[in-house]
Amino acid sequence: MELPTVNLKAILLLHWLLTTWGCMVFSGPYAWANFTVLALGVWAIAQRDSVDAISMFLGGLAATIFLDIVHISIFYPRSNLSDTGRFSAGMAILSLLFKPFSCCLVYHMYRERGGELPSHTGFFGPSQEHSAYQRIDSPEAPTDPFAGPEVKGHVPQGY
Repeated sequence: MELPTVNLKAILLLHWLLTTWGCMVFSGPYAWANFTVLALGVWAIAQRDSVDAISMFLGGLAATIFLDIVHISIFYPRSNLSDTGRFSAGMAILSLLFKPFSCCLVYHMYRERGGELPSHTGFFGPSQEHSAYQRIDSPEAPTDPFAGPEVKGHVPQGY
């Protein structure tokens, strides 16, 4: 199944808007959890090549699904709910309903950035960061630090 191409900014904007409206009734831990995950989303937008940024955003979205279910079920106001309160609670529930679909889209973006399924080292194992930078301590480096340029396999060029 081919997922539609969706911009990460659109996902972030949708959840920011719904979270902001949901915070009119559910504040405190609900706001802290969701806005922290949205900050991870901003990081994932800023670091386009970072597998770590998108994986943290994906993990945060998945965690807030559980946290939102718990928070909404415990703190849902049952009496004297105004129109504004019903709207706010509805937006928080709508955000919760969109999160699994958002997780699928963000997971697709994670795979596009070079992310792989967790191996035997686990999800929090060593990071395989893919970026435009090249490491200078490559395995081809000689073991003798006092060897001249001829031994290292290259001759210095004149400038």
